[in-house]
Order: sequence, then structure tokens, then C-alpha cells
Amino acid sequence: MSTVVIAVGGNAVLTEGERGTYEQQLANVAGLATLVSDLARDGHRVVLTHGNGPQVGNLAIQQEEGAGLVPVQPLFVLGAMTQGQLGHLITAALCDGRGPGRPVATIVTHALVDRSDPAFQRPTKPIGPFYPPQEAERLARERHWQMIDDAGRGWRRVVPSPEPQGFLEADAIRALVEAGFVVVAAGGGGIPVAREGAGIRGVDAVIDKDLSAQRLASTLGADILVLLTGVDQVWLGWGTARRRAIATMTVDEAEKHLADGEFPHGSMGPKVTAAIRFVRSGGRRVVITSPARVLEGLAGRAGTSVVPGRVAAGAERPR
Repeated sequence: MSTVVIAVGGNAVLTEGERGTYEQQLANVAGLATLVSDLARDGHRVVLTHGNGPQVGNLAIQQEEGAGLVPVQPLFVLGAMTQGQLGHLITAALCDGRGPGRPVATIVTHALVDRSDPAFQRPTKPIGPFYPPQEAERLARERHWQMIDDAGRGWRRVVPSPEPQGFLEADAIRALVEAGFVVVAAGGGGIPVAREGAGIRGVDAVIDKDLSAQRLASTLGADILVLLTGVDQVWLGWGTARRRAIATMTVDEAEKHLADGEFPHGSMGPKVTAAIRFVRSGGRRVVITSPARVLEGLAGRAGTSVVPGRVAAGAERPR
């Protein structure tokens, strides 16, 4: 029986152009129930992680707008809130009759980070909605937010995104997986906390969900890591006349392409980095694909697989 860790993007739960109502987000995660059911039926143990960029950004806006009525909460607390929110949505989807037929457990997870991580000096993680340039300028001025142009789709707020070092709840997650639970954990990358004396203290940041998923998968000794994205597979030369789809990459090839700048930080970069780390730490395979192609990806018929060794890759699929 293999263990599969699946990382679901926050944008898959709150898609671009939607208002983000409860009903919209619940409908968007409904497909997860079918996917998890199929994987469970095939004998896999399943762990789900998820991003929270749109949700935590929207919650931050609510905090700002309501500051005159209730105290504003720190960013790491908003991360905890969205873990509960999205964990509930995913659990509800898995328990609606189309689910895996296994018990489901959502674990509010704390991710350990290092306060000296250079990410705190260079915020890169986009959160919240997209803004036109003039609105972004106003928010940067009035709320002291750092804003970036997010892949030409609009301007978004960015916050620090440190590396996850581990999880306080790792042993509990492992025990639940071994007991046959479908586990939802490390949501939004986990609540960022740092060691302080004998205890912990929250840190204002949002951890990248792909890097967090890799750390969790490696910690659990998972066999396969699935990184869901908005495209069916990874492309080289994206946006150029030389673009080509990649069916399989060895870790050596993935590292070379990453070093050559093929995978920008704001798009495919974190996924490829997470894939390299997972395979280097002993994982069998990483599949990068869209939600609709996961089962085909696991069967080797879709998506992009990152694998160990020096096997010749370069297999291409037509667009």
C-alpha cells in the first residue's frame, strides 16, 4: 500500500473571478471527493495539503476593514483560521456520500521556521485578490503593503515565505495515516512558528504550500507526491515559440532546467523545487498536473513525472 500526498492550491478552492462565497468554495472542492475515493479504492493511503493564498488575503482585508470594531489578529493567526475554514470545506466534500469510505481527520498543523531565514527580508508570497495598478499603489501607500505584479494577472500583496523545517504534529499525522484515515494537514503551508525558549511563538508569514507538502511527504516517508496546478503538465520555453511539454524529468534534468531559469519563482519554480527535494530525499515519484488528470498522471499517461536516476527523459506530448 503506497502513501500519496496531494497538494491542492488555494486558487483551486477560490478561483479567479469568483466572489469566494461559502457555496462557491464548497462546490469547487467537490471534485476532491471523487479523486480521493478513486485513490482509496486503488489501495492508496491519502494525505491532502492545501494552499490558502486567496483565503488568507481576503481574511486580512476583513481584518483591516473591521479594525475599528474588533482587534486585528496577526497574520499567523489568520493562517490558523484558514486552516480550519479549508479543512472544514474539504472534510465536508469527503463526507457527502461520494467520499473515500474511510474516516477523515483534519489536523491544524504548526510548521517550524527559522527566524533568521532570509525570506523575512524579501517577501515573495502573493496573497489575496488581484488589483489594478492604481489600486495597488493606494494600498501600498495606505496599508504599508508590499505589492508585486503577479505574472501579468494583476497586482497582489506579498508577505514573507520562509522554509518549513518540520511540523509539531508530525507524529500524530503519521499515526492517523497508518490507522487508515484520510488526513488533511499542513493547510496553507502550516501555521508558521519559531522556537522560543521551551515554547513556540507565531511568526507573521505564509509558507509555500508546495514546499510544505514536500516536507510533510518526506517526513511521512510517502511514496508519491502530487502537486496540482492549473496546467496539465510542465513546459519548457513557456510563452515562447520553442515551448515543449515534458512528460518525464529526472531530478538531474529538473535541477538543470531550474538553474537555467526555465521555471520562474512566481509560477512553476516552487513545484519543481519541491519535486527535486522529495525525490532526492527518497521519494519514488512526483506528479505535477491538473486536478482533472491526476489518475492519468499516476498511471503515467498524463502530467509531468519527476523521477530518480539518469534515465533518458525528454518524452514530449502534443499540445
